[in-house]
Amino acid sequence: MPLTAADIMTKDVRTVRPDNTIAQIARLLSDSGISAAPVCDKDGRLLGMVSEGDLLRPVGKELAEKRAWWLNLLADGTDLSPAFLETIRVGNRLARDLMVTPVITAPPDTSVLVIADMLVHHRVKRLPIVRDGKLVGIVSRADLVRALARRPDAVTDAI
Repeated sequence: MPLTAADIMTKDVRTVRPDNTIAQIARLLSDSGISAAPVCDKDGRLLGMVSEGDLLRPVGKELAEKRAWWLNLLADGTDLSPAFLETIRVGNRLARDLMVTPVITAPPDTSVLVIADMLVHHRVKRLPIVRDGKLVGIVSRADLVRALARRPDAVTDAI
């Protein structure tokens, strides 16, 4: 019997909320030893994905230079409001501002062969598994490799 996403997925998925800050997301990724997390609403509905790369984008040199240019233009010789400056601080950026949408997903009964094809075709490292729009698990490339190591016949027999 071929393996499915439900057989190999991680069920205890670390998620973030849309209003989590860069610092909160970075702490979760670092503490959990993961490189990305699904963004879900309070009901568990998948809204997007946020990865290490998404967190780094706003702190890069190119964006910092653009931000400085705009701030100089806006200030035009005057002091900008401290409240405004606090609002645009990089650390205050939220998951909803950084997350990638739409997210490529699959249902739990998707075969590992299809999951592998999806990961390669869409050039993603992980695939959220959803049922009725709600996150029920996630399959990473590492999950597929572990499945191959444990049961190569279950994968190859499906071909």
